[in-house]
Amino acid sequence: MTGNKGVVSDTLDSLSFWVSWSWTYLLMLWFLLIMFLIWFLRAPLRLHENLDQLGFFMNSLTPKFYVALTGTSSVISGIILIFEWWYFHKHGNSLIEQLALTYVAPFIGGIDLPEKPAQSECKVWRNPMNLIRGCEYFKFMQATGNSPLTHYDMNLTAQDQQMFFCPDVAGAGDKADELMALAWRSVDTEKRIQLALQAVNSNSNCASAHILLAEECAATVPEADKYFRQALKIADNNIRKFVSVPSHDVKANSLHRRDINICVYARRRVAMCLRKMGKLKECIKITRELIKEFPLMSVLHIHENLIEALLAQKAYNDVQALLTRYDDLTLPKSAVICYSAALLKIRPVCEKFFADVTVKKGLTTHQFDAVEALQRAVEFNPHVPQYLLEEKPIILPPEHLLKRGDSEAVAYSFYHAAHWKEVPGSIKFLECFWKDTFKLIPFPLEKGKLFHPYTSGTEETDRELLPLFHDVSVYPKKELPFFLVFTAGLCLFTLSLALLTHFYPIFMGELARIALEYFATPFAMIAEHLQALLPQQVWNLLTRA
Repeated sequence: MTGNKGVVSDTLDSLSFWVSWSWTYLLMLWFLLIMFLIWFLRAPLRLHENLDQLGFFMNSLTPKFYVALTGTSSVISGIILIFEWWYFHKHGNSLIEQLALTYVAPFIGGIDLPEKPAQSECKVWRNPMNLIRGCEYFKFMQATGNSPLTHYDMNLTAQDQQMFFCPDVAGAGDKADELMALAWRSVDTEKRIQLALQAVNSNSNCASAHILLAEECAATVPEADKYFRQALKIADNNIRKFVSVPSHDVKANSLHRRDINICVYARRRVAMCLRKMGKLKECIKITRELIKEFPLMSVLHIHENLIEALLAQKAYNDVQALLTRYDDLTLPKSAVICYSAALLKIRPVCEKFFADVTVKKGLTTHQFDAVEALQRAVEFNPHVPQYLLEEKPIILPPEHLLKRGDSEAVAYSFYHAAHWKEVPGSIKFLECFWKDTFKLIPFPLEKGKLFHPYTSGTEETDRELLPLFHDVSVYPKKELPFFLVFTAGLCLFTLSLALLTHFYPIFMGELARIALEYFATPFAMIAEHLQALLPQQVWNLLTRA
């Protein structure tokens, strides 16, 4: 039985192979059958008479007909071009090519559709410099009517808040914690604020409630700072009380972890509020203490807050010392790290930089180091220079960002564009050298020069993080598909023919006649050669009406 099954399986495989092979030549066979059928029915169809009438009809056509013909062709090709362009911008490939691969390719035999490469997962990070919703994001929305935050971004923030501010053990909190758990899950801002107020009424020492009120209820930065300080005070008291609690108490440990998260978050937001109020020294002091007390919290990128504050204070030596610690091969990079390092390299050479002198004498050693640092930064995130050079408008940064994406470029430029302008000549230096980076990156982007190649799917993730009114920057640029270029050329060609035929009908008619004669010459030569090769009786049989 097993042998019979093997024979049957081999027979079916061979049969399927021959069927697939035969489908490859089906189009040619179909064409030959059509040609034979036309020849066989040449007498009933009166082909000779119809061809003579067709020639007479073509000779009697006026130039207006050709104008209408070419004009209609240009309109049709223009409609196809519009659909091709729309489909390319929406899906990234050609509509005609997709239809051909879907319907025509399987029909002509055994061609598998190319599978789309699996998009690597793009990790989204919390923006360390995100603004305060109540007194910044919501005010912008009230003033312009446009929401600066997307639902995807706010949903990620809600997940972070639940992870940071809710106990990870069920039943560990009190009634206020239960109300705050509902508040963090709610998508309605007013409901979240009402639940937070209820939690404060239930327990005035509910630190997470003060966090939410600071983020979404405070109308000004000083008011938000008061809420954050109150939450920090409560969290510090809870952490001090934890010393007397037995270490094996699971619920107490869960609340302790929650209090540590609140303490780190609140202190960081207090420092950011001080930065917004212009109190740089206090901001830098709190941020330094935070990094020193919680070194394991480096994943939150607190050092980026410190770098920005130090640049605002123009403490460039302190920034260099900080970059020496964090600009390491083993640590994850960011636009703040790379572009701040480039700015420090550019600062000593950009003030005396003149492009015409550099072209004649070449780059000095320090200028060459600055160019290398700039090209390293541009390779990491190529979207940033457009914002620093004011080629694209800067919008409010999202609450989450994609490293090496447009969202990170927006978040970096929102704060650091001012620091570049504070360094005389840095913008001019950036304008001269940033585009040269792309000459160093291999194309196609199979590998990078200093960093890994750009992952697929970054454009889709950035579109989910950035608002609709923002024009998302895309790198690498997608190449235009063949059919899009072809339809554009066809539309322009037919439109040009229509206009020329309308304005110069006699000249275009003569040109069309000459073109048809040249087009018919090869067929006439083939007919003459066939007549010479075939016997006279066979030729008469083939050409007999």
